[in-house]
Amino acid sequence: MRVLAAMSGGVDSSVAAARMLDAGHDVVGVHLALSAAPGALRTGSRGCCSREDADDARRVADILGIPFYVWDFADRFKEDVIDDFVDSYARGETPNPCVRCNERIKFSALAARALALGFDAVATGHYARLTDGRLRRAVDRDKDQSYVLAVLSAEQLRHAAFPVGDTPKPAIREEAARRGLAVADKPDSHDICFIPSGDTQAFLGARIGVRRGAVVDAGGAVLAEHDGVHGFTIGQRKGLGIAGPGPDGRPRYVTGIDATTATVTVGGAEDLEVSELTGEGPVFTCGRPWRGPLDCEVQVRAHGSVAPARAELIGEELVARLSSPLRGVAPGQTMVLYRPDAAGDEVLGSATIAAAR
Repeated sequence: MRVLAAMSGGVDSSVAAARMLDAGHDVVGVHLALSAAPGALRTGSRGCCSREDADDARRVADILGIPFYVWDFADRFKEDVIDDFVDSYARGETPNPCVRCNERIKFSALAARALALGFDAVATGHYARLTDGRLRRAVDRDKDQSYVLAVLSAEQLRHAAFPVGDTPKPAIREEAARRGLAVADKPDSHDICFIPSGDTQAFLGARIGVRRGAVVDAGGAVLAEHDGVHGFTIGQRKGLGIAGPGPDGRPRYVTGIDATTATVTVGGAEDLEVSELTGEGPVFTCGRPWRGPLDCEVQVRAHGSVAPARAELIGEELVARLSSPLRGVAPGQTMVLYRPDAAGDEVLGSATIAAAR
């Protein structure tokens, strides 16, 4: 099988490429240039996609003895991931850029080019598993990335490979060291790759500008003014610009964001609880929706907890009714549905949250 290995320059994708080569596949490495002006160096776990990362990927490819290329996806990444991220925050939503990158770049634009060039599959260093075409959680639950892959269709998964999903992260580092790969001890990237400073509010403010509005309580009383709804997320407690706790002496949280009126509403922790989620643009990783209500588990953050739910497709929307409430769920987040089983939780599908109540 001809395999295109997406090599970020990190330890996971490096071992993934090596394992595909060991399995007897014809492997070619590719590094995605996602920035028009990448930084020269990467600072610890801040960001990724620097020139240093590209050089690390090239050195690994040289050790493995595989062809290596750098493909420029900077324009597509800006349009489909960065601009989408900014626009979503301007609408008062809370997006996950890693979800969009996997959906629109790695398994859409990249995979499409790979298939057009005659490759059979794209291999990545994601921590997830594929068994009989079914997407499942990784063995290492702490590193599991099935959440950010749940936006992939069954057809996209048919041309994907996740070679490290069956192994705990410490063992991947040990394997990289045994193979003589210098990236064995390279820190993981934990920040949004296109915001290496880690200052999301400054990044958004520079692109959205000042759009003043009010911070109000549940009764509509104005408590403070703000410079833009992009500075807030549902569930946020700090940086609200208000003095002290609520009248009951308890902390106050962002409970609602209305970008149309530039209004941010705050309330108590109990006001954050939701029991029903409505999602738009559902994707079913198994290839087709199920019939009628289905008992499952719902996850709304990449490393968040799950909640038992009953989900069904109503028209073109995916509705999940939770058995126990979740807190701090925001429009723009992705809800992912899992079916627990002995083989490892199976991903059933996903949708972008449009409403939570």
